[in-house]
Amino acid sequence: MHISTHRHEEIRQLLLQYPDGLTSTAICAFLRNPPHPRTVQRWLAELSATGIVAVSGRARATVYQLTTPITSPPALLAEPSAPFDATDGIPLSEQGREICAYVRRPRTGRTQIGYDRNFLDDYVPNQTWYLSETTRRHLRNIGETDAFGRPAGTHGRAILNRLLIDLSWSSSRLEGNTYSRLDTQKLIEFGRHAQGKGAQDAQMILNHKAAIELLLDDAESVGFDAHTLLSLHGLLSENLMPDPDASGRLRFRPVQISGSVFIPLAMPQIIEECFHGILDKAAAIADPFEQAFFVLVQLPYLQPFEDVNKRVSRLAANIPLIKNNLSPLTFIDVPDRTYVDAILGVYEMNRIELLRDLFVWAYERSAKEYVAVRKSLADPDPLRLRYRQQLREIVVDIVRSKREDVLETMERFADEHIEAQDRDAFVEMVQDELKRLHQGTLARYRLRLSEFEAWREARKLL
Repeated sequence: MHISTHRHEEIRQLLLQYPDGLTSTAICAFLRNPPHPRTVQRWLAELSATGIVAVSGRARATVYQLTTPITSPPALLAEPSAPFDATDGIPLSEQGREICAYVRRPRTGRTQIGYDRNFLDDYVPNQTWYLSETTRRHLRNIGETDAFGRPAGTHGRAILNRLLIDLSWSSSRLEGNTYSRLDTQKLIEFGRHAQGKGAQDAQMILNHKAAIELLLDDAESVGFDAHTLLSLHGLLSENLMPDPDASGRLRFRPVQISGSVFIPLAMPQIIEECFHGILDKAAAIADPFEQAFFVLVQLPYLQPFEDVNKRVSRLAANIPLIKNNLSPLTFIDVPDRTYVDAILGVYEMNRIELLRDLFVWAYERSAKEYVAVRKSLADPDPLRLRYRQQLREIVVDIVRSKREDVLETMERFADEHIEAQDRDAFVEMVQDELKRLHQGTLARYRLRLSEFEAWREARKLL
């Protein structure tokens, strides 16, 4: 079927708006009453043969441009977003709307596609940029805190309680969790499970809490390395995986993506290679916001784990923000439909624009929220901040050993590890912490519920 005059003009007008060109998939997504993608490819081949359209790139990255020069690009290409609103109120760029138009088609109207390793291999840290310099500068301006230059994680620990609730709730909600924010707060602060809610929902939130605490407790040492990412998966997936042995491990089974035409990699060896490739490239990126967005794009696309991939990516995106004492990305108010659309755009089109629109919007909301939060908080106890690691060590030792000579144990520990002028205050702080210990604070010390209950029973016998 040859291209009609009407279709010829429709494609020409479309390419006039995009001087940098579009892929055939993108063109198909924009066309009214779109035909089969192969038909569009034949039309583009005809236009190329007549010299109307220039072709560059290869395979699915092939781009089609008008040969007529465009002297000034249209304003709608401005980044981070153009003044177009999606139904959920998020301002989207024209490219973001284009992605929405494609991924919201029925599955039968989208082309089945597999993992393209070139999408990762073609990214060169500090040369390829998903976020423009203007966008990165904007995010840094709104994300900087008064903890700049202080030890990694200082800001995150100062807002710890609020961050645990916000990020645990928001990230879990994007997975269909039914806990409200108030339910989440009660679970995290007091260990109270919401009535009428499933045990899986509570487990998911407590897993988030433990994983966030890992990032904050070990802010100096966590990074884009296999140990950190596998540990995050191990914590986030605890008691939620059909196969418990898959928790904290790269997958060796094929997986399917519900509602998508994307087929992830199946070969374990290639999955492992790409996983380490993602980590190596992420670690080499100099800008923390580019790092954060890079892992939000590449980790879910690879699907390195049998499940819980997006949750790992959302917490991993906070690693560079925590380490650089920037405001966290909590995903507050992020609509699940738009988030799913953005991820599908990466899966099925290797297009990041919709996810980028969402990332910038979400970070603007998070940063604004945490400016107010930080102003409302009292300064953290300097003694607790200084001896945080020692506090954790002695609490864990007392609970796991079920010691009877608790006061003597604390005093001996203080004599060995705490400066003389702080010893009495440290012992008092440990005593207060033991009194406040409950199910909702166990993850702070990496204690199991069984260890806590055994310690509590032993105390009753004293």
